[in-house]
Amino acid sequence: MSIIHAPARDAVKLPGPPPRLLLIQAPYYDQVVGGMRAGAERVCAEAGGTLDVVDVAGGYELPAALRMALVQKASRYDGYLLLGCVVKGETDHYTFICDAISHGVMGIAAETGAAIGFGLLTVDTLQQAIARSSDDKHNKGAEAMHALLTQVGLRRRWGIQ
Repeated sequence: MSIIHAPARDAVKLPGPPPRLLLIQAPYYDQVVGGMRAGAERVCAEAGGTLDVVDVAGGYELPAALRMALVQKASRYDGYLLLGCVVKGETDHYTFICDAISHGVMGIAAETGAAIGFGLLTVDTLQQAIARSSDDKHNKGAEAMHALLTQVGLRRRWGIQ
């Protein structure tokens, strides 16, 4: 079996002012989410952006918190990053939670056209989560931030406020 390597990514260069971003995180697995947040913060800093952080109780609350942030009359953010982790247990609860979170976020993204980075780890073991939140090129928080900044750039290119 061949090893798949993560692509090398250069710092994102955005037109206009530095991006102001909101990170909504579910730190239930604090070590994992903290590692992803560190990767995201590094990529954000490389782009010259600022990142505000709010916590929610768990992954299930991510879509609702995103919706609340978007309905603010004077939303001051160029984009939104969601980070969390769900580890498979012995029941179907994992499947229902992961599906609900993913569908909730996708529905909001499709409905609003907001720039959203989605960094929800859905893993079988905590060891898999730790591997995806380590300080290396496989950090899923960094990848989600790259995706978010790309979306911010696309909105700016198309003149969407």
